[in-house]
Amino acid sequence: QVQLVESGGGLVQPGGSLRLSCAASGQTFRGNAMGWFRQFLGKEREFVAAVSWRGDSLYADSVKGRFTISRDNAKNTVSLQMNSLKPEDTAAYFCAVGRSGLLRTVTGEYIYWGQGTQVTVSS
Repeated sequence: QVQLVESGGGLVQPGGSLRLSCAASGQTFRGNAMGWFRQFLGKEREFVAAVSWRGDSLYADSVKGRFTISRDNAKNTVSLQMNSLKPEDTAAYFCAVGRSGLLRTVTGEYIYWGQGTQVTVSS
């Protein structure tokens, strides 16, 4: 059974940093892209970043230059380093496994999802 477990969320002040991690178990996703999405209260889930098996990455314009996605294929993990956080980054963050190795931005192209971790940016 595939399971994705996120960690690292919490409360941080504007301008601060957080690092989210996602551990996958039950299967090795060799060749699959992995991604992070976020969901604002009352809104649909939106793309944040994605990384390919070999490390190519794609970012939403809203986080480009502030967030960095990475993965450790040996450990079956994906991480999201978030710097210069803003109050508008406050959301539940979800990791996901892509249907293929391509970097996609739509939720329908991802087949496994974690339960999410809350990030709150507030002073």
